[in-house]
Amino acid sequence: MAQAAAHASLSVRSGYKWLARYRAEGAVGLEDRRSAPRRVKRRVSPYWVDRILEARRKRRTAPQIARRFSLPQATVSRVLSRNGLGKLRALEPVAAVLRYERERPGELVHFDVKKLARIDGVGHRIHGDYTRRSRGIGWEFVHVAVDDKTRLAYVEVLQDERGVTARGFLERVIRWFARRGITIERVLSDNGSCYRSRHFLKACALAGIKARKTRAYRPQTNGKAERFIQTLIRGWAYARAYASSLRRRSALPEWLRYYNSERPHRALGNLAPLTCLRRCSSC
Repeated sequence: MAQAAAHASLSVRSGYKWLARYRAEGAVGLEDRRSAPRRVKRRVSPYWVDRILEARRKRRTAPQIARRFSLPQATVSRVLSRNGLGKLRALEPVAAVLRYERERPGELVHFDVKKLARIDGVGHRIHGDYTRRSRGIGWEFVHVAVDDKTRLAYVEVLQDERGVTARGFLERVIRWFARRGITIERVLSDNGSCYRSRHFLKACALAGIKARKTRAYRPQTNGKAERFIQTLIRGWAYARAYASSLRRRSALPEWLRYYNSERPHRALGNLAPLTCLRRCSSC
């Protein structure tokens, strides 16, 4: 047995265990078995499981349930987690996802801002050493505008997110879309201070644009801008090791050209935004 166990890279004790299984059950005894015990001496009875879950549905916390039924809190927590009620938010109904798309280009344009740290050398996202960080360099603000129908996007990296800056960005967006035959009718943004400022709202009014805001704490309402920012960050901002913020900004126009002209968009039937725009114009 010692020689056979060594040949199989097992201990002698394990060798005798497998031999006993084979003698008792045959080849079936050599199959893998579950590591869970067949019997649990102190398993919580179905009666207590039902009472714990009933109390949970009345929005009782695990400590409250444990005190009420004189049960260990760890036991109550295990029962709740096993039944998918480990968090109170699990009792909240899941809101239905409402997807929408405007009928024509320019009917609605999504606005948003993404804050990026300025670069002073390769960061920890590239070299992987989280102990080496640049402190106090400041921030840059990526302002984005995305057309709801075609997903055509315009982006600028600016120094802040004040109302005056947002107004200037809006004016340039209007001209950029106009050169492509799109007249902006509405803009949708979150409740950031720059979008609630008198500068931004006045610019919208002068251009005949209706300014709409998302519901508080509901970023999904502006989901197309949020999703575009994720694509922008992965495809441009964190796609390579930039030595400086200037080099990162210099790489933006080429990436934006690729996104608008070549990159297939699944929501558009794998068409690029500009291709979708041309099809909309010909309809």
